[in-house]
Amino acid sequence: MNKLFLILFFALLSADFNTNSKQFIARQGQVSFFSYTSVENIEAKNNQVLSILDLSKNEIAISMLMRAFVFKKSLMHEHFNESYIESDIYPKATFEGRILDFDNSLSLPQTKIIRGKLTIHGITKETDIKATIEHQNGKYLISGNFNIIVNDFEIKIPPVLASNIAKSISINYRFEYDRYEE
Repeated sequence: MNKLFLILFFALLSADFNTNSKQFIARQGQVSFFSYTSVENIEAKNNQVLSILDLSKNEIAISMLMRAFVFKKSLMHEHFNESYIESDIYPKATFEGRILDFDNSLSLPQTKIIRGKLTIHGITKETDIKATIEHQNGKYLISGNFNIIVNDFEIKIPPVLASNIAKSISINYRFEYDRYEE
């Protein structure tokens, strides 16, 4: 009887009762943006983006520091943070959403819509983002691209520079999620 009790006890200890078993984290997600202009293209990359994926609810949350964007020219970085995004006032951009009609039991890549709230420059907008979701080797990869309109987020562009900055910005993203462990 004692042996049976010990076997059951160790079986219970080794069982996965972790409530986070359907939660995944991407600690170094990548977001980049590109803006075509007639004078000079503007592009930057941020490889320090944090994201949580909760498959029990098909929810995703993303947070990134705006100052972590890297530009080819330091003057672009300075103007982006001080004049346009105002990183001292609005240090982060966030997204919270739900993956529509996602089946996490499938191993084939799925193209889905993530519907949520995107906050940039202190302004929150409902946004639908198309994403490719892949499940490989116990990890999830979510990637895609979408466009935002600069005016939607009340980013002020001086009239003198308005022709140098596109009204629509192309954003690419890629997140590789590992199982979240506390």
